[in-house]
Amino acid sequence: MFNLFKENTKIALGSIRSQLLRTILTVCIIGIGIFALVGILAVVAVLQNTITGNFASMGTNTFTISRYDFSDQVGRNNNNVKVNAIISYPQAKEFQEKYNFPSAAVSLSFTAASNAEVKHKGEKTDPEITILGVDNYFLPNSGLQTTKGRNFNTFDISNNNYVCIVGSDFEKGLLKDVNPIGQTLSIRGARFKVIGVLKEQGSTFGNRQDLRVMVPIQLARSLFTAPNINYEIKVMMGNSNMLDSGVDEAIITMRRVRKLNPVEDDNFGIERSDELLETLLSQTETLNIAAWVIGIITVFGSSIALMNIMLVSVTERTREIGVRKSLGATKLTIAMQFFTETLIISLIGGALGIILGVLAGGVGVSLLMDTSFPMPWTAIGAALSTILIVTLFSGSYPAVKAAALDPVEALRYE
Repeated sequence: MFNLFKENTKIALGSIRSQLLRTILTVCIIGIGIFALVGILAVVAVLQNTITGNFASMGTNTFTISRYDFSDQVGRNNNNVKVNAIISYPQAKEFQEKYNFPSAAVSLSFTAASNAEVKHKGEKTDPEITILGVDNYFLPNSGLQTTKGRNFNTFDISNNNYVCIVGSDFEKGLLKDVNPIGQTLSIRGARFKVIGVLKEQGSTFGNRQDLRVMVPIQLARSLFTAPNINYEIKVMMGNSNMLDSGVDEAIITMRRVRKLNPVEDDNFGIERSDELLETLLSQTETLNIAAWVIGIITVFGSSIALMNIMLVSVTERTREIGVRKSLGATKLTIAMQFFTETLIISLIGGALGIILGVLAGGVGVSLLMDTSFPMPWTAIGAALSTILIVTLFSGSYPAVKAAALDPVEALRYE
């Protein structure tokens, strides 16, 4: 059996070389179908990896109180979004003081600037640094970790110490070739001592997480004064089983802070890390469906094209089939010859599509989003299954037709 397959492979390769242009076009058609399937599935894998990487680090025991409920607005028309009042600092502070749920840690933060310039000695960054005003609970509540140095402590926050924590990109730019801990950065004329460097986060939907500087919240408020600053409240529960009760208590407390009467709707958002993660992941299922629809359509077209090519090949080689049959070749031998040729063309096209799909849809998108690249084994498995289906669908009929030819009539064919 192995010798038969080996001989059929040699014949198939010879036939492919003799019809090189036609084979290249067929391979390209198959490759495009597999590329569409693998490429989109690889993009979905990168998006899912990015989403889970950013939200899973926060755990399933956190929630955020913000101006809008992002999880409720995903997939909705922005024209229908209700305009809520900002969460002011007095309101955020009042919530922190009044929310006394057991084992809960409340952090306050706000984005002081998104295009700031940071200086170190004689060098300075481009005006692209995000400055955050935070407290000592912000890092653990946000799932952030320091690779060097430490987090803010209560003394830093209560005494407004001029200290800061920087993103990992500072080690590649402004603070390269030096130990960042203990270095002094200048922000709007104020000098801050670096006490910590954050673990690399990458980018989330184009937002570069590693170009951030965090400073004590009161210092940020004094340096960056602007009207209508919106504050964010993050809460971490000590026990994930208490999350539902903690969220209910937070809603009651925030309604009191916002002075809402019982008949008014909430004018703020509660975003649970577990629910938000589930909502975002559900959106990627649309891309999965699109990948399969596009893949099925293109693969169906590829199958028709491949079948026609093989039928033409059977017609052109009718006399060859007659000669082989007259020399003792069985129907199975003839059928396997053409089926093997179909399989080789499908494998070449599939390999081309898989390589291009992984490079463009996986590696390319992960580099563009500055995130890690997960090998899309599901997409590759789907592609291999598709190749098998294409081969069975496209190769069976031409192979059966070739095997059924009458040797006498085949020898007469011109």
